[in-house]
Amino acid sequence: MTKVKGLRWLVIALIGLVTVINYIDRNALAVMWPAVSKDIGADKADYALLVTMFMVAYAFGQSLFGKLLDRIGTRIGFVIAIAVWSVSIGAHALVRSLGMLIGLRVTLGVAEAGNWPGAVKANALWFPPQERAFAQGIFNAGAAIGAIIAAPAVAALYGSFGWRATFVLVGVLGFVWLIPWLFVYRADPDRHPWLSDEERAHINARPATADAVESEAPAPGMLELLRYRQSWAILLSRFFLDPVWWLFVSWLPIYLAETFHFDVKQIGMFGWVPFVGAMLGSLGGGWFSGVLIARGWNALSARKLAIAIGCVIMLPALLLTAKASTPLSAVLLIAVILFGFQVAINNIQTMPGDYFAGGAVGSLAGISGTAAVAGTLITTWLVPVMTTQGYAPIFALAAAIVPLALLSILLLGRGLPRAAGTISPERNPA
Repeated sequence: MTKVKGLRWLVIALIGLVTVINYIDRNALAVMWPAVSKDIGADKADYALLVTMFMVAYAFGQSLFGKLLDRIGTRIGFVIAIAVWSVSIGAHALVRSLGMLIGLRVTLGVAEAGNWPGAVKANALWFPPQERAFAQGIFNAGAAIGAIIAAPAVAALYGSFGWRATFVLVGVLGFVWLIPWLFVYRADPDRHPWLSDEERAHINARPATADAVESEAPAPGMLELLRYRQSWAILLSRFFLDPVWWLFVSWLPIYLAETFHFDVKQIGMFGWVPFVGAMLGSLGGGWFSGVLIARGWNALSARKLAIAIGCVIMLPALLLTAKASTPLSAVLLIAVILFGFQVAINNIQTMPGDYFAGGAVGSLAGISGTAAVAGTLITTWLVPVMTTQGYAPIFALAAAIVPLALLSILLLGRGLPRAAGTISPERNPA
């Protein structure tokens, strides 16, 4: 049997690619909202309702797919998620009323949620601890690239074909992706016929500087995970931090339209700029913590330093964005915010694999995603109320919750979880 050198990188590249598609699909409505809302008779409050319903479904989908992936595996779990979300976004072309659009945003939200616990689980399966943050950065960069591509690409398709045909075209992308996925991802690394013995040994390596040691890391069930303060460190940090990302993913086109009176074409010209910062932050944050681990840092200390740096970058940029007076200054400041966000979140999302054995990684990634959505829903409900006179108040609120995310990690994330019947290791207590 022919072996493929660096197969783990091909796997994560495919996951990064489908994350690009994920974000093109979900952002298409925001980019075309001025046209869609006019045709179906909807307003800003209706858009907030659509975001809310998507996020509620997304929260449910995170936990659902987290558990499902731990049971049926990464390969088929991704197939189910992508097939359902691709049908859902394509069916947006049929929308004639707000009610129908709500229903489709719900199915889209449930299915798109599967991408994230699936990616975290694949990362834990295919990469040793010192490479996980960078691998996480690759697929997180896919979210940023998807957002970069979505605004100009969707705007161009809309200009040529209209919004209904555009939804059909973006829906096809997911089904095209399934072809290489099913061909390449034939099994997990323990049974994959293309994986060389050398690469399998590398994946299974546990260097002394890594905090997660297979023989010591517990693999609790979903409810039992909530007994560990390390789980709560991840849950609370995502509850506080993720709303910053979703504030711009969901509302950036509306912000540009209302603050600077942009139309769909102008949104396409400017809306992609902040996500270049996000892409660089995804790759840079993963690279940075990986370098620290290679130099002898334990994994948790390296992750926490990267998270702290990301939060420090975000905070002043959020406050300055509240005062931005031109579209160029606004999008550049938001690029800085999203850079810092991705440096931090990339390392937070890697931590389930540092704390727990493989059987619990997907579950913790799923419930932490649900916690992230819960925090995001609060922000979503507040946006229409707090932005009647401008967006400065919501940016100030976002700045206020960033330190809470950092404190959650620093105060609750110390040490390793104690497996049942064992004594928690005292080494690497950070």
